[in-house]
Amino acid sequence: MHIVLAAVAPTLQQLCRDPWTLIGSAAAWLAGADVTVADLDVLCSVRDAEQLMAHWQAQRDSSYRPAGPEPGGVERFRSRFARFRFPGMPVEVMGGLELFGADGWQPVQVGAINSVTFAGIAVPIPPVAEQIRLFESFARPKDIQRAALLRA
Repeated sequence: MHIVLAAVAPTLQQLCRDPWTLIGSAAAWLAGADVTVADLDVLCSVRDAEQLMAHWQAQRDSSYRPAGPEPGGVERFRSRFARFRFPGMPVEVMGGLELFGADGWQPVQVGAINSVTFAGIAVPIPPVAEQIRLFESFARPKDIQRAALLRA
């Protein structure tokens, strides 16, 4: 994870004009959970996602499509999304992420952000309680498992 953070954190800090944070397995791992990290999920504003997409155009994985809903299910997420190829692991940018629930589409909002230092790089992540809340709201089996691992 050090390789990808070293590659992308300076650009995120430079180009993002709005608050951004890592979420998903990388944030859980940085908080101490025993999870496997397959990619780096960056939650940011739509404006910042557009900036990152322009800046990282050469690394963009245009053929990648996020997994759709389960058969017979409903799409649960939407955002200004792009996946990028970086050494170490892919980076997924989600600008203006929204979650579909009982009240329709709602913005995914992070109530608090902490900064952790990993290999000398300051990285914003939600506090553990906030990560658990996010994972539970996403409600996919892998997210419920990650919430449980964060509780452990």
